[in-house]
This record gives sequence, structure tokens and C-alpha cells, in this order.
Amino acid sequence: MSVKRSWRRVLAAVAAVVLVPGLSVALAAPSAQAAAGPSFTNPLVGAPNSADPSIAYSGGYWYYVATTWSSNIVMRRSSTMAGLKTATEKVLFSLAPGPGCCTMWAPDLQYTNGRWYIYFSAEPTPGQGQRRTGVLESNTTDPYGAYTYRGILNLEPSGGWAIDGSVVRFNGWPDHFVYSAFRGGEQSVFIAPMSSPIQVSSNGVRISTPNLSWERQGGAVNEGPYALYHNGQTFLTYSASSCNTPDYKLGQLTWTGGNPASASSWVKKSTPIFQRNDANGVYGPGHHSFVNSPDGTEMWIVYHANSSSSQGCGTTRTTRAQKIAWNSDGSPNLGVPVATGVTIPGPSGDS
Repeated sequence: MSVKRSWRRVLAAVAAVVLVPGLSVALAAPSAQAAAGPSFTNPLVGAPNSADPSIAYSGGYWYYVATTWSSNIVMRRSSTMAGLKTATEKVLFSLAPGPGCCTMWAPDLQYTNGRWYIYFSAEPTPGQGQRRTGVLESNTTDPYGAYTYRGILNLEPSGGWAIDGSVVRFNGWPDHFVYSAFRGGEQSVFIAPMSSPIQVSSNGVRISTPNLSWERQGGAVNEGPYALYHNGQTFLTYSASSCNTPDYKLGQLTWTGGNPASASSWVKKSTPIFQRNDANGVYGPGHHSFVNSPDGTEMWIVYHANSSSSQGCGTTRTTRAQKIAWNSDGSPNLGVPVATGVTIPGPSGDS
């Protein structure tokens, strides 16, 4: 084959790369890793709007939302992860025109089919009577722009209590929504198939209950489920035990194939995967999200935690971040929570 023909094939392959709005694509040598971004120390974002963090990277920016305990949903944006610490908070949406409507928490930021969505828990939800999950849809492809309220997800029978939701994606199956509810028992994790980004096609099915001793400290709780994908495997991580205790922690489910909306398609890990570290002064680490580094070579966990064992579910919780690793079987290895004040190199390619 001539050199000229070989270069034509290379150029044709490059021309075939399509950039999807809202997502970024980096071209690099397979073995190369970009330099680490600007370093930072935990907390990544300080109190008070810093519990239950959700983060995304798109188009050269980091986007961050967290609990506000108010009717306002606010976002921070920064060109580096480190910059989120001092980034301005922008009110994206207010759930009511006046005070007294709603207390909002656990927003989850997702990108689907050219739009951004924020799934949030609120009490009372707009026009409703109890804790349920609502959704906002971006008006454009800009996650930092205006949003429209799209209503309540019909997750539980008779409009029942349903909070802490996020989206899980599967090969060969529609997207599903995972959340926490009580329905006839202790606070558990449920999953429901989605008919669109703003609604589910049926009520959820229970896939995890707090049946292990480490899930029942201070209260029997499974909540805050969030998906993680690696080497063709799908993991569902979740928070366990009461957030009012320093023993709030993370557990893991693994999808074994088959219908995701079936408890038999999930296997629970018998031990927690992320928990308090008294030596590092980190208590109650939980309610988290995961995000790739800008160059796609690293996975990071972003979570909240307290700096004292006496602190609980309030505004003392701050957002922390650290890089994770992988076990030999492909499952996530989150390590131990890093102490505040320790210098952490930023995500690879974050410049």
C-alpha cells in the first residue's frame, strides 16, 4: 500500500469522528496520559450547599450541583475541578415563586439525547404532599442555561414517598431510574424502567434492602444509588446506615445480566466499599457521584462527609473528591477517604 493511500485512510478515519453536543472527545496516543490538573485539598466545596454532590464534565467545564435545603437549585461551574471551591453559585431554578414551597436535596445531573436533566428530591414537591422526585430539563444543550420543570416521576404506587434518584444505563435495555423508598418495609433501593428522560413506564421494583449489620447502624437504610461502569460491567453503589451517624457508608450491587428490574439480576457485596476513617478524621462518607477525568483515563468519586463524629445530616457535610482504582475482578476499589488539607493532584487532563 502506498504512503499516500495510507494517509488517506487515516484522514478518513479522523473525519468519521462525530462530536456529540454536551460531550467532549479527546484524541491521544492509547498509552499516553495527560498531565494532572491543578491540585486541591478537600473539602472540594465547603458548607453549606455541599451535601449529596453530583458532578459532570462537558465542553471544558465542570458542573456541580448539591443539596441546598431550600427551594433553589444552584450550580457551580469551573474550568478545573480545583476551581469549584471558589466558583460562583448560580440559581438555575426556583421550585416556587415565593418562600415556603419546598426543601430540595440530592440533585442529580444527567445528559441524555441532547439535553441536560436534574432529578431532585423535595418536600413537599410542587403540587404534591410528600417527599417525591421531580425533574428539570435544560432548554438548550447548555447545562449552565435555563431549565424547565417537567413534573414528578411516578415511581411509587399512589404517589408514595420516593427520593435520592439517578439514572442507570444498560446495553440492550432501556434506561432505568434507581431511587430509595419505604414501600411496605425498611428504606430500600428500587429500580424502574424509563419511558423517557422525564418519566418511568412502571413503578419500581425493590433490588436491595438493608439486611446486613453494617447497613443498619443508627437506622436501617439503603439510599442514594448511583451507577458505575467498567470493562463491560455495571455496578450500583449506594449509601447505607443512618446519615445521622459517622457510620454512613457505601455499599455495592453488581448487575449479573438479565432484566435490570428484577432483584435476581443483582448481587450485593457483603462488605462496605467506602466508610469512615478515624485516622484521617473523615466520618459518614456517602451520597456520591462518579466522573471521568477530562482525558478519560481516570475515574473519580465525589462524595460528602463530616469532619467530626458528632456531626450528622445537616449543613456541616462538605464535598470531597479523590481518584479511585479497580480490583482484579474489575470492581471498584475506592480506597479510604482522604483527610482534609492533604494536597491531591487534579484529574488527568484538567487544564
